[in-house]
Amino acid sequence: MSHSYVSNLMHCTFSTKERFRFIEPELESRLWPYVGGIARQNRMKPLAIGGIADHVHALLWLPATMSFAKTVQLIKGGSSKWVHDAFPKYQQFARAAKGYGVFSVSTSQMEKTIAYIQEQKEHHRRKTFQEEFRELLEREGIEYNGRYLFANG
Repeated sequence: MSHSYVSNLMHCTFSTKERFRFIEPELESRLWPYVGGIARQNRMKPLAIGGIADHVHALLWLPATMSFAKTVQLIKGGSSKWVHDAFPKYQQFARAAKGYGVFSVSTSQMEKTIAYIQEQKEHHRRKTFQEEFRELLEREGIEYNGRYLFANG
């Protein structure tokens, strides 16, 4: 075969530091496009970006050579720095929490995942981020120690 063909679709989610609820509508309307810009600058294709006041979700199509860890570093680091620099009132809280969740997504589940991200406000009327994150881990069969899951932000 003369070419490589890769489907590298990733759903990532991460919370704000200490899950502080600073992503207000004014910030949100600028943050989601900014995250999309970070993705495009790094040869990713943003398919859906959203969340609520204390966390972010992104569905991204990654280039074949980019790892999930590098992707999250670029998205979290770039968006946190931008919020910190552009919005002085959030400087204390503009950092993302240390950890994150990354889940590979089959192209057959792409539309369902996009809808899930777009419906975050409705979804979180019934469920906290902590409940949502535990469900994501359990659905994907990822083992975790609940004692440390949300420790230190």
